[in-house]
Amino acid sequence: MLRVSFEALSLSALTLGAIHGLGADHLMAIAALAVGGESRERQARALRTAVGFAGGHASLLGLAAIVAALFGITVPATVSAGGERIAGALLAALGGLGFWSVTSGRAYGHIHADGTPPSRWHVHLGALMRHPAGGHAASPVPAAMGALFAVSSLRALMLLQPFGPGASTMALPALLLLIVLFGLGILLSMSIFGVLLARVLSLRAVERFGQAATAVVAIASMALGAYFLMA
Repeated sequence: MLRVSFEALSLSALTLGAIHGLGADHLMAIAALAVGGESRERQARALRTAVGFAGGHASLLGLAAIVAALFGITVPATVSAGGERIAGALLAALGGLGFWSVTSGRAYGHIHADGTPPSRWHVHLGALMRHPAGGHAASPVPAAMGALFAVSSLRALMLLQPFGPGASTMALPALLLLIVLFGLGILLSMSIFGVLLARVLSLRAVERFGQAATAVVAIASMALGAYFLMA
């Protein structure tokens, strides 16, 4: 009986993680980071962005929950409230940069992979056609963004609230397994969203109206960011 109950709890942890990963602010941030640029790069970038964002998000939440389980340390409520403001500000900033890049054509960010140091994510101010030659590699920015967006959820997870009131009395190995499953749920749902976003960005209509699609995402990102800032 206990085994069946724990299996159900494990499934719940995985499901709760997947639902958490589908938060509107998370998906909007991924979309805002992924759209734009040349059409042949959009699909790969969308998937890399989603997986990177999910990795940073799940890693910070998982580490925080493990610290709470091992040492009983939690973060104050003001940190979670501040995290929501940070998420709102980041969404507004991403949307603003995206909208400016559409209207001016003079701002875009990425990372080089041509072996020329420093190979890190950066923003170019200038026309895309004047961009220096060279490939592109995975950027650490989505993972960093994912970690920042996790700040607002730190307190709830460190108090083990997603796992119910009896979680604090569970054996440590079982609790750690639930935390891992919660993180895997986040990775799963955000990765699926990345696959779907990549498919959408590969549609001919999106390629034809790529700038318009970027503008729509930018405006939506600014609107959602403003909502979080004013909430």
